[in-house]
Amino acid sequence: YKKNPLDQVICQLRFPPVLKIDAEIPADFQDRIREDFPNFKETSTWKVEGPHGEKGLTPLDLLKQAIQSSGNKNYEFSSEDGQWKVNLTRTFMALTANEYERWEKYKEKLDVPLKALIDIYSPAHFSRIGLRYIDVIRRSALKLDDSNWSDLIQSYILGILSSPEVEEHIQNYQSQYEIRLSDKESIVRIITKFVETADGGEVCYRIDSDFLKTGKTNISDAMNKLNYFNVRASRLIQWCITEKLHKALEPQTL
Repeated sequence: YKKNPLDQVICQLRFPPVLKIDAEIPADFQDRIREDFPNFKETSTWKVEGPHGEKGLTPLDLLKQAIQSSGNKNYEFSSEDGQWKVNLTRTFMALTANEYERWEKYKEKLDVPLKALIDIYSPAHFSRIGLRYIDVIRRSALKLDDSNWSDLIQSYILGILSSPEVEEHIQNYQSQYEIRLSDKESIVRIITKFVETADGGEVCYRIDSDFLKTGKTNISDAMNKLNYFNVRASRLIQWCITEKLHKALEPQTL
């Protein structure tokens, strides 16, 4: 689309823990990707949680749990303009694009850190492959301010929001679906909700589509699965929107 509604695209590749990533700074990895991702910062992610349903934990209990938890290092490499970001931890690598144009360009960007990961850290396999697309429909940007959501989004996606009698009275909205894909081993989780813009509080409609496969995947098969997800994602957004919105987004022939 010329007026691309994509706000963010994230690919995450999970693998069995590679302790070397936590044990030493990823200097060789940085050297391999520095041209595309020159900026760097390091954080530690602490996961503190009690057993499911446990109540009444005192601050001392929480402190003990924090001490017993492991702080996993999260290395972040970003492009000069901040629109592209690679995250590396001992259990996953992710590429985030805040400026998505087309799949071919995204794959080129992904290819650099993916090859570095394989060459330097040799993960045994991928335990989870995910490709997530976040679309945000902002009516004012499309000159559709006077259109109802039922004019722009298909009724089977909107649910109760598609009712003209109810739509204007709904204060908050969110729905979630999980659909098995035709390959019989992958799913897509679709979360739709209202979000507000930071600049003026305009209510927008977000479609968050997370395509994923869990279980062992050979390293050499990962890109084929991501290509499969990309094709399904393109079909999904067209399935979610009406012809009116499709035309307003100005589709282009690739």
